[in-house]
Amino acid sequence: MKQVLVAKRAVTLALSATFFVCLGSVSPPVSAQMTASPSAQEKMATDVYVYGYPLITMELTRRSFTNAATASPTNAPMGQFANMQSYPAVDDHRVTAPNADTLYSTAWLDVSKEPYVLSIPDMHGRYFLMPILDGFTNVFQVPGKRTTGTGAQKYLISGPGWNGSVPAGVTHYKSATGLVWILGRIYCTGTTQDYAAVHAEQAALSLIPLSSYGKPYTPPVGVVNPHYDQKGGVRSQVEALSAAQYFSMLGELLKTNPPEMPQDTAIVGEMKQLGLTPGETWDTTTLGPSVQSALNSAKSNAAQRIKAFATQGGIEIVNGWGVLKKAGLYGHDYLDRAFVTAVGLGANRPQDAIYPFTQASFIGSKTYFIRFAKGMTPPVKGFWSITMYDPAYFFVKNALNKQSISPRQHFAQNADGSIVLYFSNKRPAGVPSSNWLPAPPGKFLLMMRNYWPDPTPPTLLDGSWKPPTVQEKS
Repeated sequence: MKQVLVAKRAVTLALSATFFVCLGSVSPPVSAQMTASPSAQEKMATDVYVYGYPLITMELTRRSFTNAATASPTNAPMGQFANMQSYPAVDDHRVTAPNADTLYSTAWLDVSKEPYVLSIPDMHGRYFLMPILDGFTNVFQVPGKRTTGTGAQKYLISGPGWNGSVPAGVTHYKSATGLVWILGRIYCTGTTQDYAAVHAEQAALSLIPLSSYGKPYTPPVGVVNPHYDQKGGVRSQVEALSAAQYFSMLGELLKTNPPEMPQDTAIVGEMKQLGLTPGETWDTTTLGPSVQSALNSAKSNAAQRIKAFATQGGIEIVNGWGVLKKAGLYGHDYLDRAFVTAVGLGANRPQDAIYPFTQASFIGSKTYFIRFAKGMTPPVKGFWSITMYDPAYFFVKNALNKQSISPRQHFAQNADGSIVLYFSNKRPAGVPSSNWLPAPPGKFLLMMRNYWPDPTPPTLLDGSWKPPTVQEKS
């Protein structure tokens, strides 16, 4: 048997295929003379590109999810839930690294105009979490079993400039941006009976504008853009953006999703040195040629910078698994934020989930395995699983339509109590189906999901529990 270690070089190769998942573009208006050198301007333009990357990605993702007249399992107008009735489809490429353990309940809000009241029903002890993300992908609140229990609960979600009265019995959550994404996950075993139980809980979720709270309310019909390319995917839309489009969109988005001060003071200063002022329209055609040149080079420079982040400390390599050191809350670490956006948009805080992932060039024509010693499966209070992806972090097709492997499949154990899981295109002889995850003939990656890591050592939170190495069967 030879061990398969995830080299940092492999991380770079994978990221070159997964970097652009976003949207949007923006241009600035200002005629001030720029005194910075061309090289300094290029650095600042790249800084601004990286800073805005999550916001652009969120906006294009929002457009994809909300281009609907009425709510469906996959799409819903603004201010309404789209309640997925089954695990994400194999060909759904709107969000990178989807999971096959929970049913998503997602909603997009514009709280720049008025707050919304989110009502969550009694979940009867079921594991769930409702991460609430701002426009820059920060998980600023996360009601759920770990934090608020499973009883019925209500929250008022407001924007950065709101200072009204909160209804009785409702908890106030304040977003730093006007754009808000609720990326709810409710655990489901995937059986017909459990699907039905989760569907009932999803149907009881509600969102009501504050002005209509306590009154009869019917969600309005959504506005549909018939020319929107719903099948193209967010990544292709981002890659198609010119510098002028990207920075123009960013300028517009910053009007309702303002920089958070004082943590964003430095990046706002760089914007202004380039002639880009948050809150104003950005028109790159009014800028000098050296600034326009810097903006034009920002995309490729940003891609290189994010790839470098993956190999220079942004990821810790543990037994061949890459472990992100920080997700969900980023402060002014814009590079980390952009990287997580690229490889796993909507990632949770570590206290809610830790996602070790491989980046090695595993080949499905070979056979790989992971061995957990007796009592040494991932220590979690929620659930754990291993999901398979192609090199772009999307599901791969297989005859069983089995995208993840987890204890709910009732693993067979060895005589010594250990558990061995296999990954290959063809099921190895003598290996039960419960312990095998089908792989494509070509390349694939693995991600280990660990929801609600147990804080008691050995724990994933401090690294005292480590995922075992993926090995190749000789």
